[in-house]
Amino acid sequence: MHETPTDTHILVVDDEPKLVRLLREVLTAAGFTVLSTGSGESAVKMAALEHLDLVLLDIILAGTSDGYQVAQRIREFSDVPIIMLTAKARESDLLRGFEAGADDYLTKPFSAKELLARVRAVLKRARHDLEGPVDHEIICGSLHLDLPRREVTLERRPVRLTPTEYSLLLQFVSHPNQVLLHEDLLSAVWGSEYRNDLDYLRAYIRYLRQKLEADPANPKLIVTSSGVGYMLVCPEAAP
Repeated sequence: MHETPTDTHILVVDDEPKLVRLLREVLTAAGFTVLSTGSGESAVKMAALEHLDLVLLDIILAGTSDGYQVAQRIREFSDVPIIMLTAKARESDLLRGFEAGADDYLTKPFSAKELLARVRAVLKRARHDLEGPVDHEIICGSLHLDLPRREVTLERRPVRLTPTEYSLLLQFVSHPNQVLLHEDLLSAVWGSEYRNDLDYLRAYIRYLRQKLEADPANPKLIVTSSGVGYMLVCPEAAP
């Protein structure tokens, strides 16, 4: 049985009234407080003015802004977790969403059980980040993590990461120079129900490399152990 804080606020951004009603019913029954809008412009304003814990954001919206643009604008001022709702989940779509700032995807059609599992997993990741170590920093070459502030810098330049990207990087810096298995990374960052979703992990690794590697096509920091997992290379850290 899951316990849901009654003050957990979720913004549903979708212009399909039937889907909004369904999402509201399922989430409200699970104990969440639900706000909704069908407008991308309104969603950005609500994200700025309301205390939100999660945004469920459809990619296809009526008007001038699609879900990618809305996510990108929200990321300019907020780290609130974002789950994108989509009818397709090709790797190119995943990468575009991650680049815009999404933390997860939910592919239509989906069941109430799948919706709640994804919502709870993303909320758990975000809260785990906030409750993580607060008394030290981690340095890996020119990569620096200030854990109390959840700030990442590379060669003294700030790097903006989504909550999920930060969680993934935190796994790596917590185990420098160790090969982390695919399934272990997926379970630790996304939850045990994601342990076989290798496309998720590959997409996140690819985009994390774009933010951290001098040459993402020839990574030197996050390296691949073929068929097994990935490793963060830290020259001064003990394995």
